[in-house]
Amino acid sequence: MTSPSFRNVALVAHVDHGKTTLVDAMLRATGVFSDHQELVDRVMDSSDQERERGITILAKAASVEWKGVRINLVDTPGHADFGGEVERALALVDGIVLLVDAAEGPMPQTRYVLSKALEANLPAVVVVNKVDRNDARPEEVVDEVYQLFFDLDAGDHHIEFPIVSSIARMGRSMAGVGMPDTDSDLSAVLDAIVETIPAPQGDPGAPLQAIVTNLDASDYLGRLAIGRVVQGTLRAGERVALCHSIDEEPPTRRKLTQLLGFSGLDRSEVEERRAGDLFVVAGFPSVEIGDTFADAENPVPLPRLSVDEPVLRMTFGVNTSPLAGRDGTHLTSRQIRERLDREVRGNVSIRIGATSSPDVIEVAGRGELQLAVLIEAMRREGYELQVSQPEVIVKVIDGVPNEPVERAVIDVPTEHVGTVTQAISTRKGRVTDMRLGDAGRTIVTVSAPARGLIGLRSLLMTSTRGTALVHQHHDGWQPWAGDLPPRIGGAMMADRSGTSTGFALDNLQQRGEMFVGQGEDVYEGMIIGEASRPDEMVVNATKAKELTNIRTHSHDEAVKLAPPRRPTLETAIEWIAEDELVEVTPTAIRIRKRHLNESDRRIARKKQP
Repeated sequence: MTSPSFRNVALVAHVDHGKTTLVDAMLRATGVFSDHQELVDRVMDSSDQERERGITILAKAASVEWKGVRINLVDTPGHADFGGEVERALALVDGIVLLVDAAEGPMPQTRYVLSKALEANLPAVVVVNKVDRNDARPEEVVDEVYQLFFDLDAGDHHIEFPIVSSIARMGRSMAGVGMPDTDSDLSAVLDAIVETIPAPQGDPGAPLQAIVTNLDASDYLGRLAIGRVVQGTLRAGERVALCHSIDEEPPTRRKLTQLLGFSGLDRSEVEERRAGDLFVVAGFPSVEIGDTFADAENPVPLPRLSVDEPVLRMTFGVNTSPLAGRDGTHLTSRQIRERLDREVRGNVSIRIGATSSPDVIEVAGRGELQLAVLIEAMRREGYELQVSQPEVIVKVIDGVPNEPVERAVIDVPTEHVGTVTQAISTRKGRVTDMRLGDAGRTIVTVSAPARGLIGLRSLLMTSTRGTALVHQHHDGWQPWAGDLPPRIGGAMMADRSGTSTGFALDNLQQRGEMFVGQGEDVYEGMIIGEASRPDEMVVNATKAKELTNIRTHSHDEAVKLAPPRRPTLETAIEWIAEDELVEVTPTAIRIRKRHLNESDRRIARKKQP
């Protein structure tokens, strides 16, 4: 049986191709917001980090009405590090809207999300967005989209997709390839969704099976389970069974007291959700992602969700620096572990594991950005911790150690192509494609070990004065490529605790670049700068000028300090070496040695193989 009165569709694309903006425009076009209501841009990007970084981190759902059909829209992340969110979102829907920038064309994440959609046998509506750009080339981009479908071995029924041209930020669209009229709206996009995306399949009269794909929380309702009814009907007030897995603990049976559905951006109480529809359920505090709501009398769980494995790992530990406890409110290993346990329950692409120390936890994820977002969220919640250098997860295939490979597409001004190729060659990478773009830019495609691309974005942003655009995603495994060259500059470490002085920093800045300024607290083993040479330096940053009764020239007393290079969370994680840590507190990012005392570092070096 089918339920023709609604459609479930996910908006997928490469980062910054306009998914969230298109959702905003759809909400406006279908009257979700009244004329007098003030609406911020990118309303679906609701968290602080999403707005600050300009990316979508968590998949979110909304609902619009169009010509008597309710369309459930799922906005998904465009960054490869959050691919787990994309995979969960695809479990909710029956088709996708694939957005492609009219100038950039298909990019790495376009390939990734499309491959996942084709694996799930989902039909697509292709929207060529930003056709008003000066460098737009919509006809060529459509050809590239067709080529991408062919490269991914799409079937004939997948390649017969409708094409819509749009200017999402203006709410304009047209069927086919071209420039939408100034008086057009989003009817072409919405009509294509209703006509192309099939109605959900499933028998509302069959025994209940509903999969949980996401979790949320409410101050009033507690833990919320979000998912899709696969078959049967979920009714408020009826007794249901919550199956946690196929063969482990027995199902939890209880009355379904609170059932919600999506209405615009809000969630409203409903009496039932039929097969194919999306639901929000409250009242089950033990629910996890991948669980199944099933018939209370004869519960049959669905297969649990599976996502791609993590490729990077790092350790999270208790902050042990002399400055620990000044800023944060969550300081203990128990509090850090509880927070990570909560993260794992709501994020299927994060893994945690034990280490040799009870105060240190191993955390694995899809990429450095995903782990940095998690650390940033924790520090904003009042946690203090210290984290290690990211390292790749090695997989043994046929007895040979293999490491993950990343495919990166780098869009840079043509004069900086040499900088890119030089940086890639030292990181065991190779250029696989290069094509001229518009406005004096070149698009370079490279393949390199994942560990070789750690820190590449920061390096290119510095060397190209912020003009480089780097997008990367996982591209398989290869035999271990050998050691990578170390960073150019060595660590400049403080040899004692105290307050940094201008006199000391004035002398030190001639030997490297400083991370701290005058009048800041430092401690022994804290890295206060990067030396101009690869050798490590142990320095006194607290030295004051000796006072004498001899009058000196005024220029002797004037200290001119260059502004310090303040490491951000991402740049600090990328910069540190194996024997170094990043100290993270709600108000500070510091870099330190793993062993603060010089004698302890000497002993640790002797123990190294």
